[in-house]
Amino acid sequence: MSGVFLVHSVVTRQQFMNDIDEQLREIIPRLRRFAVSLTRNPSNADDLVQSCLERALSRWSDKRPEGDLRAWLFSILYRQFLDAHRRSRRYARMLEFFTGRDDTQPSVERTVIAQSTLQAFDQLGTEQRALLLWVSVEGLSYKEVADILDVPVGTVMSRLSRARQALRQLSDGEITRPSLRRLK
Repeated sequence: MSGVFLVHSVVTRQQFMNDIDEQLREIIPRLRRFAVSLTRNPSNADDLVQSCLERALSRWSDKRPEGDLRAWLFSILYRQFLDAHRRSRRYARMLEFFTGRDDTQPSVERTVIAQSTLQAFDQLGTEQRALLLWVSVEGLSYKEVADILDVPVGTVMSRLSRARQALRQLSDGEITRPSLRRLK
């Protein structure tokens, strides 16, 4: 009788793993799209998605059974992006301290070129882009986004409202870009 239970347990576990694999394969393109919007670099986005999936699989037991897998994965990805961003800023400050150079500041020319080529969406802050992507593109509910950011639903609604307003202003050209000044 124990041999039958063992076979059933292995089959059930295999089915469970197949279900997880199927769910992850469905979500990966969405995670990648979101990661590209955060990093603005496809290669870095792929690395971010991979580290997100590695963390999710290694901490699968921490996932709430009733929780939404998409929201959980988006939360992991967003937090890892923020952590990496903080680490890179800290590294740049250390590099500046030890070398006496400030490599973090782009040239004025590069800044103006970047600002002129970015579209309205790209001009939004990371959090505003993330909010708009989660709600408008990925179809997450306000509650799911609130869980990702660990804030109340009302805060998500107000931040989303401000993000939409900023996007409208940028699209309508109400916010002007800095122009070049001629220095003598």
